[in-house]
Amino acid sequence: MTETAPPAEPRSAGNVPEYTVSEIADTLRRTVEETFSFVRVRGEISGFKRHSSGHLYFALKDAEAVLDAVCWRGQAARLGLAPEDGMEVIATGRLTTYPGRSKYQMVVERMELAGQGALLKLLEDRRKRLAAEGLFASERKRPIPFLPRVIGVVTSPTGAVIRDILHRLAERFPRRVLLWPVAVQGEGAAAQIAAAIRGFNALPEGGPVPRPDVLIVARGGGSLEDLMAFNEEEVVRAAAASLIPLISAVGHETDTTLIDFAASLRAPTPTAAAEKAVPVRAELVATVAELNGRMVGATQRRLEDARQRLTQTFRALPHPRRLIEDGTIRLDDRAERLRNALPNLLARRTAELDRLASRLRHPRERLAEESHRLTVLATRLDHAWKSVRAAELAGLEKGGLRLDQSGRRLGEAINRLLADRAMKVETSGKLLDSYSYRKVLERGYAMVRDAAGQPVLSAAIVAPGAALSVEFADGSIAVTAGGEPPPASPPPSPRPRRKGDGDKRQTTLF
Repeated sequence: MTETAPPAEPRSAGNVPEYTVSEIADTLRRTVEETFSFVRVRGEISGFKRHSSGHLYFALKDAEAVLDAVCWRGQAARLGLAPEDGMEVIATGRLTTYPGRSKYQMVVERMELAGQGALLKLLEDRRKRLAAEGLFASERKRPIPFLPRVIGVVTSPTGAVIRDILHRLAERFPRRVLLWPVAVQGEGAAAQIAAAIRGFNALPEGGPVPRPDVLIVARGGGSLEDLMAFNEEEVVRAAAASLIPLISAVGHETDTTLIDFAASLRAPTPTAAAEKAVPVRAELVATVAELNGRMVGATQRRLEDARQRLTQTFRALPHPRRLIEDGTIRLDDRAERLRNALPNLLARRTAELDRLASRLRHPRERLAEESHRLTVLATRLDHAWKSVRAAELAGLEKGGLRLDQSGRRLGEAINRLLADRAMKVETSGKLLDSYSYRKVLERGYAMVRDAAGQPVLSAAIVAPGAALSVEFADGSIAVTAGGEPPPASPPPSPRPRRKGDGDKRQTTLF
């Protein structure tokens, strides 16, 4: 017999403390938050989602790792940019853990683009998308009025831009200017600019505040980041939807923003925008004076030409007294000819009537002649009627005789035809009855049919165990095929037929 070893006792944990899951999770959370309370992380946004509560959920990733991130609603409104998938950013915030899922994540407090290259790519992608929607189409742009009564300006009230615009307008053609003060960079600048454009468009015609005839959205020069407010989608859409013609004057001549594509006209500088909004008053006055002189000269030349044509026409016309005298002479001549015209006409008509009367015959002669012709025609008609009547009577007698003879012949022919047809029908019936396979069954033969009721012409096509029916002259029986089917033998080669031999082969019954 072999002895069995006693069971091993559990190893004692000694002095190692035990932790609950919650304690481990809290310890890790405190460690992570204390160690990474302020970090800046560069990465590409992926899986961006804006929750209905206003919180932003996304992930920052690079080529080797992914970091979950969240931006609470209060911080999301102050980011200064609209996060999108594929955008490379630098996020500032802190790391924390989520014990419910054993995950760690970054709480983002600020965000900025990772570089100018990424910013330019973002702007180019946004430009293509807005252009595809038709916001930059030329047919949406409105013509700038030649001389607006009121000019609306959207810019900062403290910068040099508004002073340059007012100074240039005063030099060229003073107009009434309405300023809508806005922030031109920083947080909330885009919303203020869009609200200003929409606010000018919302002013009613004839209201206490006059509605501008043209708008100028202006800002001085700056870096690409400083001009970002004029690249925001909200501002571009407001400019494209403006019913008032809009002039964009953002930055210097080399600066280009997205509002330039949506505006009715782009000016390289705010001063140039003021020049495009109004003409030069002195030049306009000189032009009006020149046009006025040309109009006066043209009017005087036209009057002089009309006066000369009137003088020449007056000289070519005869004296009125001579016209009256000529008319009086023609009137006397027409009156004299009119007095003689009526008697002459009556004389001509009377002579014409006498000539025609001499050519007419007396009515009695015409009546006698027509009566004689009528008598002759009546006599001829009577003779013709009697001849036709006699011919018709003779024809009727002959036709009646022919009709009787034809009727007799028709009856005899119908009887003979019916007898012939009856004999043919009887002969065909006997022939058909002799050809029927039932006559063959009466001589001791049988017909085999398959389950579908079709005749079986060969044993080779019957499978063992197949259900068959055999039909005799006095009825049918059901049978089942058994055994192996005989092999199909090739048909015998036909014996050459000799002259004088009859056809002794039996034909198929079916």
